[in-house]
Amino acid sequence: MRPLLARGEEPFAAIMSAVDALAPGQPLCLIAPFRPVPLFNVMSNRGFACSDRALEGGDWEVIFTPVSAVEPGLAPGSASAAAFWPEPAEVLDLTGLAPPEPMVRILETLEAMEPGAVLFALLDREPMFLFPELAQRGHEWAGNLAADGTCYRLLARRGGDD
Repeated sequence: MRPLLARGEEPFAAIMSAVDALAPGQPLCLIAPFRPVPLFNVMSNRGFACSDRALEGGDWEVIFTPVSAVEPGLAPGSASAAAFWPEPAEVLDLTGLAPPEPMVRILETLEAMEPGAVLFALLDREPMFLFPELAQRGHEWAGNLAADGTCYRLLARRGGDD
């Protein structure tokens, strides 16, 4: 990442291209002049675990390793403990709504819920932009495409003390 950033270029596209070129099970090592925290959520949603360490001189080494233990039927990035969450306290049918309305409603509903409470939502598509927002706010999620392919099913668990 350092040469791209030194030239004033955004490295995200190059990183995603490198990820797409990885062989199954192959890790990705990045050296960056800062700790790329937003990338952790993106890579988690793509099925990678992260380990990082500070290097001398202020740089960071970050290794993204594919996670092979994804619960059957759940999308990569889903919380593995979702099977043990309580029954949903809120259910939202957000099919037919144009973005960003589903994301806004999910986030507003979660913020009004008690810590540890679970929300279930039906959506028209996988909410890729929602996942980093949930992680940034301390919430967990698990989801998958319905077996008939008609909607995306999402469980979101409110973060905080539980």
